[in-house]
Amino acid sequence: MVLWMALGAVVTALALTGVAVWQNTYAIQERRVTIPGPGGVPLDAVLALPERPAGRAGLVVFVHGDGPVDATHDTYYRPLWEAFARAGYASLSWNKPGVAGSAGDWLDQTMDDRAAETAAAIGWARGRPEIDPGRIGLWGISQAGWVLPKVAARTPGIRFVIAVSPAVNWLRQGRYNTLAELADEGAPPERVRAALAAREHRLALLRKGLPYDGADITPGRWRFIVRNHRADATADLRAVPRGVRVLLVLGGRDLNVDVAETEAVYRRVLSGGALRVVRYPAATHGIVPEAVESSPLRSTLTAVFAPRALYAPGYLSTQAAFLNSA
Repeated sequence: MVLWMALGAVVTALALTGVAVWQNTYAIQERRVTIPGPGGVPLDAVLALPERPAGRAGLVVFVHGDGPVDATHDTYYRPLWEAFARAGYASLSWNKPGVAGSAGDWLDQTMDDRAAETAAAIGWARGRPEIDPGRIGLWGISQAGWVLPKVAARTPGIRFVIAVSPAVNWLRQGRYNTLAELADEGAPPERVRAALAAREHRLALLRKGLPYDGADITPGRWRFIVRNHRADATADLRAVPRGVRVLLVLGGRDLNVDVAETEAVYRRVLSGGALRVVRYPAATHGIVPEAVESSPLRSTLTAVFAPRALYAPGYLSTQAAFLNSA
């Protein structure tokens, strides 16, 4: 009996392993490439091509959000790459500086640095025989909201932008995030007052150009904040050429970004019918269903056994359809 139970456990484990491998196999060709970046610093990148390309593919250039993100975003991007490949588009993404053995340090970058990096990647891609230089656009999430408009405004020939959960103003976004997370936790008023007082202290240091004296922010992170805390996307959004189509993707349960402000600014600034807004009311900042993200067990099991279901229903297909119409 014990033997049969052990054999059954082994068979179940093998079956689950097979399901996980199958679910994490994608209909794309991934190629590791090196891109000459700004200042001669190379970008260690992945070019994900359609599995069976029919001629030259269009290209979606990925711009990461905050943090030490590698080219695949810990495989988080691969369902998107697959959906885009089925729409006839390749995807290009790279390790942030200092991530996964790449040169440099992403904490030393400004949003202008990140835009220059993206423009260099686009210039490299336009010379690739697999890529149609007339069908190149951008995809970015969160902090990329301060990078995408710069690139679209300054780089001729950008065809489209997919902006997922982008903020507009760095300082307003930070305040919103602080208050939204406290409200979500049900924090008492005295804790809210203390958090706002701590925030005002940090802002005073920023205005005076002084180092931070707390233990909750590393010196490197503080330098990054000093370089970027004045970021506001409004002027760059106004400079985006009228012919560039923009898909704005927002989650209704976003605690990081005030999506109502973001949508209002995008609608006010981008005119001429170039903007399309898609909302996922039950989704978080990463457009993950809140019910999945709030459960560590459920999110882990979904990531392993059904990674495409990590996203809100319709997220992948809507973006693929947007590419088909771009």
